[in-house]
Amino acid sequence: MPVTTLDPTTALVVVDLQKGVLAVPGSPNSAADVLARTVRLAEAFRARDLPVVLVRVTAAADGSDAVPGRADLSRPGRARPDGWDEIADDLAGHPGDIVVTKRNWSAFYGTDLDLHLRRRRVTQIVLTGVATSIGVESTARAAHEHGYHVTLATDAMTDLDPEAHRHSVEKIFPRLGETGTTAEILNLLAAAVS
Repeated sequence: MPVTTLDPTTALVVVDLQKGVLAVPGSPNSAADVLARTVRLAEAFRARDLPVVLVRVTAAADGSDAVPGRADLSRPGRARPDGWDEIADDLAGHPGDIVVTKRNWSAFYGTDLDLHLRRRRVTQIVLTGVATSIGVESTARAAHEHGYHVTLATDAMTDLDPEAHRHSVEKIFPRLGETGTTAEILNLLAAAVS
């Protein structure tokens, strides 16, 4: 289904488009395509004075802030190169943007994202980012639970696993909000100011 509408107070929330994450190959969309589409969305949101939220994930080098608990597919601690958690240069450097740092999958849990959005009277978010089935899906679920209208730019996200991406887009996202392409969202933004 295409996106039907954007609220006057819609924010763009960009999940984990940072140097270290973008260095990992994604599917079905390349990291370069995801970044380029997100940059177009961010420029359009900024041009309309709508909030742009750049979410980055980080972790202490010693693993002291790792999420506790056992899991069948837990990730072992690993050294990350310097700068791996810096927002991609194509998105960074805009003083009006909001930067949120997370240490979990969801951009809401343990952060001040909801506070930033509520203070700006945001009622809807458009989500992009990596990985579709992890950070993006977790953030979409939390946004839905917080009462936001959720729009998912499915061509501005990618995953490590194309089947996981497909499952999120086809099975999960339609239960949480509306899905559409970057072009559809840009067209709605343009129509809102016409």
